[in-house]
Amino acid sequence: MSKRILVIDDDAGVRETFSCVLEDSGYEVTAAADGRAGVDSAEASTPDLVFLDLKMPGMNGVETLRCLADICPSTPVYIVTGFYEELMEPLLALKDKGICFDVARKPLAAAEIKAIADSILSSSPASRTVAMHGASQ
Repeated sequence: MSKRILVIDDDAGVRETFSCVLEDSGYEVTAAADGRAGVDSAEASTPDLVFLDLKMPGMNGVETLRCLADICPSTPVYIVTGFYEELMEPLLALKDKGICFDVARKPLAAAEIKAIADSILSSSPASRTVAMHGASQ
C-alpha cells in the first residue's frame, strides 16, 4: 500500500513541485490550497505525512497545525516555509503543548523533498516521534 502525503500550500507552483517529486517517488499525494481544505482532506483520509506552509490566507499554518493535531495526532507534520521567524512564538506555544512538527526553510530542492519523505515514512512511529522532538527543538 502506498503512503499518503498531504501537501498544504497556497502557492500552486509549490504544490505542483511537491506532487511531482513525491508521486515520482511512489507516494500518493493530495494537495490543498489552504488550511481549511487541508484539514478537510486530513479528516477524509488520514495522511501518513503532511507538508505544511505557514503563511497562507484564511487559516494560516499555525491554526492548521493545531487542527491537524486534533484530527490526526500521530501524523508527522513537516512545516516548509520562508516565514519561520515571523511565526516562531505561536509555533513554540504549540510545541509547549506537545504538538510535534519539524521545520525546513523554502525553497527545497527535489532531492530534499524526497529525502524528508523517505526518512520520515521509512521509520517506525515511535522513532519518528523521538526524531521529530529532537530535530525541532
